[in-house]
Amino acid sequence: MNHPLLIPCPHCGGLNRIPGERLGDAPTCGRCKSAVLPDKPFELTQAGFARQLKGDLPLLVDVWASWCGPCRSFAPTFEQAATQLHGRCRLGKLDSEANPQLSTQLGIRSIPSLLLFKGGVEVARQSGALPLPQLLGWLRSQGI
Repeated sequence: MNHPLLIPCPHCGGLNRIPGERLGDAPTCGRCKSAVLPDKPFELTQAGFARQLKGDLPLLVDVWASWCGPCRSFAPTFEQAATQLHGRCRLGKLDSEANPQLSTQLGIRSIPSLLLFKGGVEVARQSGALPLPQLLGWLRSQGI
């Protein structure tokens, strides 16, 4: 992976051109100086969602709500996945209660739901919480 990748900043949405071999070097955003590839899932909102779909790294979205027991129990697994997938996939969390219009737009019918985007297009969807080995296996089957 020697060619530069375009990666949107999870904080300001600015696009950053990062050489593939530098993904593990904790790159920072040229605009806001925040980490472009945090090792934890970042928050997605209606306002910034479209910007996060841009770029070359896949985006895995966990759609959740604070009142949802399975969502809360899945959160640590999703954080572990963010650490293991660092530099290969970006992980974002979408609060369906705080962003009902986006949840409707995405066709969310149950939570937790996982949506995988590549090149700005949804390529896979998984409903329900998964243990870490199954989550990683599902992502491997999607080419991550």
